[in-house]
Amino acid sequence: MKNLGIWIDKEKAHIISVKEESEDMTTIPSEIENYRIHGGSGTRLKGGPQDVVQDSKYLEREKHQFRAYVKTIVPLIQDADRIVIFGPAEARDRFNKELNDNYKDVAKKVKDVLIADSMTDNQTKALVRDYFNKFKSAF
Repeated sequence: MKNLGIWIDKEKAHIISVKEESEDMTTIPSEIENYRIHGGSGTRLKGGPQDVVQDSKYLEREKHQFRAYVKTIVPLIQDADRIVIFGPAEARDRFNKELNDNYKDVAKKVKDVLIADSMTDNQTKALVRDYFNKFKSAF
């Protein structure tokens, strides 16, 4: 049985492979740009010139970058028997949705999607190891 835990956010993904007494961790950096949208009033005067911000352009670019990010992760996890996804904010949910939409064979292996804040590498390994040890009898 190959158990994998994935801790994911928009900056990086840690893929943790759990074996009998050890954990191996691979880190995949993302290439998703951080957007800081500028816009609004170009002056402090009331009724001054207004800049139109095209949010949809930035969001569409980010969506494509996230899909490319998932595409680099999937080959590394597709041979797993069980997968658990951890992470802060919306990245874990977006990752799970992308798997369900475009990688159904991998999505079937996902057992759980859980909230987890930023952690050290050792904390991340321990979280995944403890998860699979705790639910060993349930599988």
